[in-house]
Amino acid sequence: MPDIDREGADPAAIGRDPDAFERFYRAHVDMVGRFIARRVSDPHTVADLTADVFLAAIASAHTYQPERGSVAGWMHGVARNVVAGEHKRRAREQAAAERAGGRRPVGPEDIARIEERIDAEQRARRTYQALGGLPEPTRQLIELIAVDGLTVAEAAAALGVTPLVARVRLHRARKALRRLTGHPLPVAASATI
Repeated sequence: MPDIDREGADPAAIGRDPDAFERFYRAHVDMVGRFIARRVSDPHTVADLTADVFLAAIASAHTYQPERGSVAGWMHGVARNVVAGEHKRRAREQAAAERAGGRRPVGPEDIARIEERIDAEQRARRTYQALGGLPEPTRQLIELIAVDGLTVAEAAAALGVTPLVARVRLHRARKALRRLTGHPLPVAASATI
C-alpha cells in the first residue's frame, strides 16, 4: 500500500495527478521554503529553489520508499540535494569569474567596436609582422626610432653602434618593410639626427 502523507497525497501520484500534486505541494511548501530560507539569503533564489525542489520531487517520486522514512524526511532530502546543487553551481560560477580575472562579458556593441579597431589596425599588424622577420638589431633600432621616438643618433647610442651604422640599417629596413607591407615605415618626427 502506498504511503500517504499527512494531507493525503501519495508521493507516487504527484507526477501524474494534478490534484495529488496540489495537495502534496500545499502540505510541504512551507516546510521546504523554511528549509531553503535557512540556507539561502536571496528571496528570488529561495523562490526558485523551492520550485526546483518540487520539480525534483515529481521527477524522483518513484524512488520514495516508505520503509526508509516519512514523506517529510524524503522531501528534506530532496531539498538538501537541490540546495547543494545550487551551492555547487554558484561555486563553479565564482571560480569561472575568478579565472576570468574580473573581465566582463563582451556584448554585441563591444564586438562591433573591437572589429572596427581590428580593421583600423590592419596596416600596423602587417608592419609588426614584417618587423618580426628582420634581424634583432635592426628591429630594435626601428622600435627605438618609430615607437619610442628617439633620434637616429640616440637610438645608435642606445644600441652601441655609430650613427652611420644606424642610418644604413634604418635605410635598409625601411626599404625592406616598404616592399613587404606596401607602405612606408612610420617614423616619429624626432627621428632625425
